[in-house]
Amino acid sequence: MAQKPKIRELLDETACAHSQTRKAACNAPVPGATTGGCAFEGAQISLFPYADAAHLVHGPATCLGASWETRLTRTSWPGRDLTQMGFTTAIGTNDVVFGGETKLRQAIDYLVKHYAPQAVFVYSTCVTAMIGDDLDLICRQAEAAHGLPVVPVHAPGFVGSKNLGSRLAGEAVLMHLIGTLEPENTTPFDINLIGEYNVTGDMWQYSPLLEELGIRILSTLSGDGRVARIRTAHRARLNVLVCAKSLVSLTRKLEERYGTPSISVSFYGRRDTSAGLLAIAEALGDAGLVDRTRQLIGREEARLEQRLAPYRQFFRGRKAVLNTGGNKSWSIASALQDLGIEVVATSVRKATEADREKARQYLGEKGVLMTNPGQEQARIIDETGADLLLAGGRSLYTAIKKRIAFADVNQEKKQSYGGYAGLLNLAEDLKNALENPVFENVARRAPWEK
Repeated sequence: MAQKPKIRELLDETACAHSQTRKAACNAPVPGATTGGCAFEGAQISLFPYADAAHLVHGPATCLGASWETRLTRTSWPGRDLTQMGFTTAIGTNDVVFGGETKLRQAIDYLVKHYAPQAVFVYSTCVTAMIGDDLDLICRQAEAAHGLPVVPVHAPGFVGSKNLGSRLAGEAVLMHLIGTLEPENTTPFDINLIGEYNVTGDMWQYSPLLEELGIRILSTLSGDGRVARIRTAHRARLNVLVCAKSLVSLTRKLEERYGTPSISVSFYGRRDTSAGLLAIAEALGDAGLVDRTRQLIGREEARLEQRLAPYRQFFRGRKAVLNTGGNKSWSIASALQDLGIEVVATSVRKATEADREKARQYLGEKGVLMTNPGQEQARIIDETGADLLLAGGRSLYTAIKKRIAFADVNQEKKQSYGGYAGLLNLAEDLKNALENPVFENVARRAPWEK
């Protein structure tokens, strides 16, 4: 019988060097605050790219509406993309009084009958966690009745941050899916991509390069993922953690259970994409693979440099302020530097201690690590003479007020910036933003205003 994940164990992660040195665990819940998104949202973000699974929110309809379809996670699943369907039990007042388990059981039966998913993820929410609905029991009964995985995801919003929710999603996958199916065949170069969600197709920018090298992506958590593949993840030779440090608990436990080593890489920018490809090859331990990877990197970098030359000339002397979260505080900074743009400040408000260290490494001692970007970014733009603000949509108004160019690099972005080709996309978008006259004119005073 699977047990519920233990929150305290996830907060004090032994694989995180900083957990051992801090009095308070990383990303510990703060009463009255969700630190940039609640745990339920983080769990959905981590699992939602599984397009062949039905994602059932056991809670009020508003919980589904607040989190559904917030990221453009692309899929090549040939069947019906179930992420385009919003499923909820729509718990109401009567269910709070009398319990929502019957409604949940009926909802699962309905989904299996009418949508034929490969699995059902059932997400608890604040309301259903507080009234005590037994998700584990209902999911076990439904799994036995229908003969497919029905996975309880215990990540009600009140337990903590979005980061913690991602870890809880990883726990659910580890407890209920990984190791429950054997792959049809294995290769010496099978890897799992952990923490890659294929937002706007980022994964598709570098996965063809891995395929060319003979490296097979056995499974992903969860970009362009398949339920059947993640069930075979225990047979991979290497786990590759792509930026998302929130899932370091999962990679540690996979190593403890199945002996699968792990590495952490980024595929934003030229330097990090090359370093990531080489790190995977070296971790797989094959000299021929390493040689082929070096040759591929040389070829791709030569192609990229030729196409980047006009952009580098255009970006010479440009300065940027970066206000995004987590690993992007340094990975996007690396990509900007590859374009010849000086990054004068980046936000580390939602970053882990490891992310802060990497941000400092990339920006140098003069770079500003903003802990309260909402208050700091406008002042830093004035002080540094920055030309460009890269952030989420809420910061657009700061760019308008300061009359500088703006680019959205958060999950709402519509263009892929991953890999070598993604860097060219980023360069083109930033060039267009800097040449766009709207930012210069939109905040201009009317002639009759003093």
